[in-house]
Amino acid sequence: MSYELQGKLIEKFDTQQVSEKFKKREFVVEKRETTGGREFVDTIKFQLTQDRCDLIDPYKTGEEVKVNFNIKGNRWEGNGRVNYFTNLDVWKIERVSSDNPDEQMQKSNDSNKPPMPDNNDMPPLDDQDDDLPF
Repeated sequence: MSYELQGKLIEKFDTQQVSEKFKKREFVVEKRETTGGREFVDTIKFQLTQDRCDLIDPYKTGEEVKVNFNIKGNRWEGNGRVNYFTNLDVWKIERVSSDNPDEQMQKSNDSNKPPMPDNNDMPPLDDQDDDLPF
């Protein structure tokens, strides 16, 4: 199952070579939400693995990003103890436009309108045939 989250990129970490065959890179996104007049802030750590480790490179801290990810869970057993881990494995990152929603809506509406004719494309009025009956 795939999930999506939008927020501000607040930290990027270096790639870690965990084993000969496995590497990962982590980054943190801050998600703010206002409910009932109160603001809640979550800082969420995501993980990129293998050939996806460089997906975060084009983004700068402070930018708004949209992250698509899967939730993965693992069981680990060692020293007579069992532990469980949950990872948010990212498969896609997108930059979120910094325009305000009203401007985005206006741009969207403008792009759906046909272009207005240029006055230079129309013949002068006195050159037109006047075949109207009145």
